[in-house]
Amino acid sequence: SPQGAGSGDGSPSSAAAETPSTEDFSLSLLDTNLPAEAETELRTFIAKRLTKGALFEGMGNVAPVGLSIPENKIGCYYCRFQQENLLEMSTLESDVNAPEYVVCFLGGSEKEDTFRLELDKYIQSLKINLALEQKTLETYVNPYLRSWFENAICPIQRVVQLFQEKLAFLLHAALSYTPVEVKNTDERTEKDISRFLAAASLQGLVQEETMTSLCIAMTEEQHKSMIIDCSGPQPQLRNAGSNRFCEDWMHAFLNGAEGGNPFLFQQILENFKLKAIQDINNLKRFIRQAEMNHYALFKCYMFLKNCGSGDILLKIVKVEHAEMPEARNVVTVLEEFMRE
Repeated sequence: SPQGAGSGDGSPSSAAAETPSTEDFSLSLLDTNLPAEAETELRTFIAKRLTKGALFEGMGNVAPVGLSIPENKIGCYYCRFQQENLLEMSTLESDVNAPEYVVCFLGGSEKEDTFRLELDKYIQSLKINLALEQKTLETYVNPYLRSWFENAICPIQRVVQLFQEKLAFLLHAALSYTPVEVKNTDERTEKDISRFLAAASLQGLVQEETMTSLCIAMTEEQHKSMIIDCSGPQPQLRNAGSNRFCEDWMHAFLNGAEGGNPFLFQQILENFKLKAIQDINNLKRFIRQAEMNHYALFKCYMFLKNCGSGDILLKIVKVEHAEMPEARNVVTVLEEFMRE
């Protein structure tokens, strides 16, 4: 949670330690904003995990940890990594392994697991930047570690607060793979919007070939590119599309905004994608039935009409069934019905 654990200023906590890769390893503290007693307890916790071989390179874990702080039990994300350039220096003949590092982020609950992949990417970026530019602990690593919560956890929340009712257009663009151009904004807002679009899309949930074909199809329809102009207090949108499905989910996000909990936004986003996938699977099932049955064709049509996102679903199944003549005929008939 933003109130976090372990730091006097109430900010979320972070820690980094150097771990020589030997059987008799020791943990040397590089940076922390935890009180001394809590830091020692955290170091013991990480040492036990290392002894058990439970830390894999670049793959973070989340576990509850008890520390001598007011919150007592909190969620701890921890990840082990090794610098790229140090890896190159170690040879097969060398007995001395390159030093390794463990980074820990502490929050007020175990919900950090919701953002485990985002935090893994955050660590990867730290690793790459350290290897490329040899930045020092004070000038780069400390500020980077301390801003983990704002940079890795809060982007979706910031996008919801920025777009408000216009979030429906952003959700529609993400689902339909519409190209989006962001103008007149700062780097952080542009990154936030880009991350929201990636998180709200069905990437990884639909077949890769389908996704590629959809992207090509939407890019070819140049008039469908959505422009977001952030020069004013509220983003101005051009060539934006929406549907009832996205508008309903927009209200779910805005209702969640009252509590200001970034973990809730992530959960709503996951539920949004899950419902979209369920609708796609239902439509595919109806199409298979409609190849043999005219009543099933009517069920397809009624489903598209009532689900709220018929425009997007029809595009997705059209791409997926392009090489299947019977299913393609069903989709063509459905397109005619929906146009009428």
